Amino acid sequence: MKQILITGGAGFIGSHLCARLLEEGNEVICLDNYFTGSKENVIPLLKNPHFELIRHDVSIPFQAEVDEIYNLACPASPVYYQIDPIQTIKTSVLGAVNMLGLAKRVNAIGPRSCYDEGKRCAETLFMDYHRQNKVRIKIIRIFNTYGPNMSTNDGRVVSNFIIQALQNKDITIYGDGNQTRSFQYVDDLIEGMIRMMNTSDDFTGPVNIGNQGEFSMNELAKIVIRLTNSSSKIVYRPLPGDDPKQRKPDITLAKEKLDGWEPTVCLEEGLKKTILYFKSL
Repeated sequence: MKQILITGGAGFIGSHLCARLLEEGNEVICLDNYFTGSKENVIPLLKNPHFELIRHDVSIPFQAEVDEIYNLACPASPVYYQIDPIQTIKTSVLGAVNMLGLAKRVNAIGPRSCYDEGKRCAETLFMDYHRQNKVRIKIIRIFNTYGPNMSTNDGRVVSNFIIQALQNKDITIYGDGNQTRSFQYVDDLIEGMIRMMNTSDDFTGPVNIGNQGEFSMNELAKIVIRLTNSSSKIVYRPLPGDDPKQRKPDITLAKEKLDGWEPTVCLEEGLKKTILYFKSL
């Protein structure tokens, strides 16, 4: 049985990771300050005696005896990380320093710039701790992920479209809708994360974890409308200046290094599960 710490554990991805690691028989400590995470996401786990939930901000040092750390604490939605960009950078950078310091002790061997630059800096810190202090690290780059436990107001395109469609409101697309994204169901991400943690110590990454299926915003909107049987219409708004036209991961390295990992949940299957979740709220 491993002692595993998950920062941001009450968030969308973190809550799924907590559940999976508990199912595998581990002791899990979940840290979250509930800025974007929700206690509701992990309430079902509280009945498990091997699960511990702690309210904590990772920009403040934390001490525990653990075997592994999954550092997920950072708002990933523009709606949240642009509210307080300084705190976003502190979470990415100071949070990384604090978790790396913890790992060192327990290991034997544009508007988006606050998020983008914070993550780049965090990766640099991880590699420097690895080189200088021999800290065992794993770096993954998570591409657009969706599924149950997403926040209803985090501004991500999948949750936005589903909520608008379920309410028969206009579905808002920014730009002409021809920009593309690759959407990954959360279970596929969790599988990739765990396989990455279990790779040999000499492999640090970074590794892209995402789905290579590429869909335009127009295609996604039409699929959501069909699956929800919605009367919503599509409306168009100006495209933000820093919005990328395409985002598609190259997962060749993940397939090679993570025991042949690749996504198994197609977009329609994942959207059906996610729609059921939002219907239940």
